[in-house]
Amino acid sequence: MTAIPWWLYAFAGALCAGLISIFAKVGMKDVNSDLATAVRSIVQAIFVVGFAAVVGVLSHVNLRGIQPKAWTAIVASGIAGGLSWIFMFRALQKADVSMVGPVDKLSMPLGIVLAVILLNERPTMINWLGIAMIALGAFLAGHRG
Repeated sequence: MTAIPWWLYAFAGALCAGLISIFAKVGMKDVNSDLATAVRSIVQAIFVVGFAAVVGVLSHVNLRGIQPKAWTAIVASGIAGGLSWIFMFRALQKADVSMVGPVDKLSMPLGIVLAVILLNERPTMINWLGIAMIALGAFLAGHRG
């Protein structure tokens, strides 16, 4: 069996992330955005735990083997993700997906800048050009007028 390349997983993730805004906008009509976020989070947690069970990860769980620094980072990631959804769903109640989506995609250049600062990653000049183009594209895609 051929290994699935990373970029295919990344593209599938991007496609699913794009669908979040569409489903959220439709589902939140006359629903409080915080309630919608809470329900979405519960569904996602159940789905991910179910997925982990199906692929067999849960049978090898050793929670004591996870280092405190890793626990802190994993918990912080969960909190950041939850806050991201809360803010995104609130924005979607106030504006069209075509306006909110591009701003949300600024997470990519922001993530890379944070990786440079916090993880000492070093993108090349061509990478920086692409990052700048994404930021400019987000501005242009969300610009009205």
